[in-house]
Amino acid sequence: MTGHDWIYWLFGTLRWSDFPPKGDLIADCAAGIAIAAPLAVVVLLTVKHRWRWLWEEWLTSLDHKRIGIMYTVIAFVMLARALIEAGLMRMQQALAVNADGVVSPEHFAQLFSTHGTAMIFFTAMPFLTGVINYVMPLQIGARDLTFPFLNAVGLWLTAAGAGIVMASLVVGKFAIGGWSAYPPFTETPFSPGEGVDYWIWAVSLASVGSMLSGINFAVTIYKERAPGMQLFRMPLFCWCALCTAILMIFAMPPLTVATGLLALDRYAGFHFFTNDLGGNMMAYANMFWLFGHPEVYILVLPAFGIWSEVISTFSGKRLYGYPSMVFAVMCIAVLSFTVWLHHFFTMGQSASVNAAFGIATMLIGIPTGVKVYDWLLTMYRGRIRLTAPMLFAITFIACFVIGGLSGIILANPPVDFAVHNSLFLVAHFHNMLVPGTLFGLLAGYMFWFPKVFGFRLDERWGRIAWVCWSGGFLAAFMPLYILGLMGATRRTAQFYRAEYEPFLLFAWAGAWLIAFGFVALLVQLWLSVKRRDELAAPIGDPWDGHSLEWWTPSPPPEYNFAVLPKVVDTETFTVMKRQESAYRSPDSYEDIEVPRNTGIPVIIGAAACVCAFALVWHIWWAAVAGFAAAWGALIVRSFDTDQMRTIPAADVRRQHEAWLTRARAATPIDRFAELEPANRGRAVATQ
Repeated sequence: MTGHDWIYWLFGTLRWSDFPPKGDLIADCAAGIAIAAPLAVVVLLTVKHRWRWLWEEWLTSLDHKRIGIMYTVIAFVMLARALIEAGLMRMQQALAVNADGVVSPEHFAQLFSTHGTAMIFFTAMPFLTGVINYVMPLQIGARDLTFPFLNAVGLWLTAAGAGIVMASLVVGKFAIGGWSAYPPFTETPFSPGEGVDYWIWAVSLASVGSMLSGINFAVTIYKERAPGMQLFRMPLFCWCALCTAILMIFAMPPLTVATGLLALDRYAGFHFFTNDLGGNMMAYANMFWLFGHPEVYILVLPAFGIWSEVISTFSGKRLYGYPSMVFAVMCIAVLSFTVWLHHFFTMGQSASVNAAFGIATMLIGIPTGVKVYDWLLTMYRGRIRLTAPMLFAITFIACFVIGGLSGIILANPPVDFAVHNSLFLVAHFHNMLVPGTLFGLLAGYMFWFPKVFGFRLDERWGRIAWVCWSGGFLAAFMPLYILGLMGATRRTAQFYRAEYEPFLLFAWAGAWLIAFGFVALLVQLWLSVKRRDELAAPIGDPWDGHSLEWWTPSPPPEYNFAVLPKVVDTETFTVMKRQESAYRSPDSYEDIEVPRNTGIPVIIGAAACVCAFALVWHIWWAAVAGFAAAWGALIVRSFDTDQMRTIPAADVRRQHEAWLTRARAATPIDRFAELEPANRGRAVATQ
């Protein structure tokens, strides 16, 4: 072998020129942050001597609650990146009217590709998976998910995918083919280099992780419900989680197949989606949107569950029309699989096919409308407290109706043909997913934060964040409807019509306001941690909650419930409080089994990340080693027969009785005084 052959064998296509500096100030700054931030964390953990704590308490944990928190951390990190990219895009378009702007067209294409990929696959998906992970088992009265090990594997595969996306900031470049990576543009002749490969492997890892989570959630809801928890006694959030899980199970495989076939095209010269030799890119479009449209509802349905919990709790009423809400969720889940073709109305189908899918698309408005009316009727004549999560809920309903109406417009094929490639579509898409998903997840974060950490978040900064996020969203995306109708095309780095400029500047200001909203969230968290003694609510019920997660200490013990509850109603905890049985001692305690910690999921995730990175750069020996290490770790796990440990009944009794004693001694606080320092987690309705 020649020296060149050895270098290729060792490093594949990776070269020094792929590392910083990249000759672009913005790209160099991004790479610097991507390197400096993890290093800062490493230094901090070393200085504080917290490595053992991090490994034993968190990274190797199979507790669904800790896994849920780690999913949420990933989501917040990727949200920060995606927001910076969104701000850069708005800046570029605002400053590039008859000018060059601040980034090159290629860099702009990378920005909208990474922004979409990060928001969909590595912000929204981990966020909702984290919330479901934490809340759903508590709401159904379970001790954990059915498959704790599988749950951890899903987490670390998602983390591996996020790591691949972050690596593209430092080494090489990301794809410029958008978050959907349509071939033939993403085939090798049009997109050589590592960018598309980064997208393929990052999305593939996240896709597999999400499918595993979906299987786990569905089986848990079917098999682990507490005694008496019939399906129609489940909180609506659990119904949304169940439908989301089923969508994950059936929607993720088409995406994995699509990315796998695209990889075969690029690596092995196959021609599934090429322009010649029998390839057909429409096969990719069909498979991608068989995933892509249900994906919209995978993102939205958990938020619907969160809104139902928030609106019901802060209105002080039962959820209006519970059965109709359940059937509406199921209808939306089914219909989501019937409308994928509306994403390519413009690609040459017959008028009758377009009409059929247009009608199917409009039908989704019916169950969605049912849900909106039920939320409004839940608030009607309720005793509403305008806390930060409730304010997000009110903004959501108003914005979601606007987004839904614009969706009905787009469901008309001739109209869609006219505006499909314009900023009108960008406005509609964000109009549905920002209030519908992101606001919902932020509201859920504020709503359940006291349950997770035992203290409430600072309310003043929560409301400041709401003002910034809501105002920023309206300013950033409403002008895009007008721009779209004026003919401004999407994914465009430069414009040459001066009349666009005021709207683009307004949208840029909105992006800044959203950035302030994110900073406000960080300030809120920092202040809350500083004031955690004043904001402490360890008893566990700071909002006068209805469902079972509030019937535990905050944070809950690793076994969730000392004694499994007996469910008699959709609002079992409310019934228990009215019967004054919520804080009674049980007749007896039993030993409880919980899963032992294990580092094997971390190893699988790390090996998968190495394998994916090596595939991107054609370092075949490392790819084989990573692949073998991941499967080897899984085989080792299969021989481990000591996977559970027992918590003795005496320990369970001691912990539970101590909590009951504190709960009985705590002063009940009227729900309208729930933001006062006196609220230690026992809010009640006294008026």
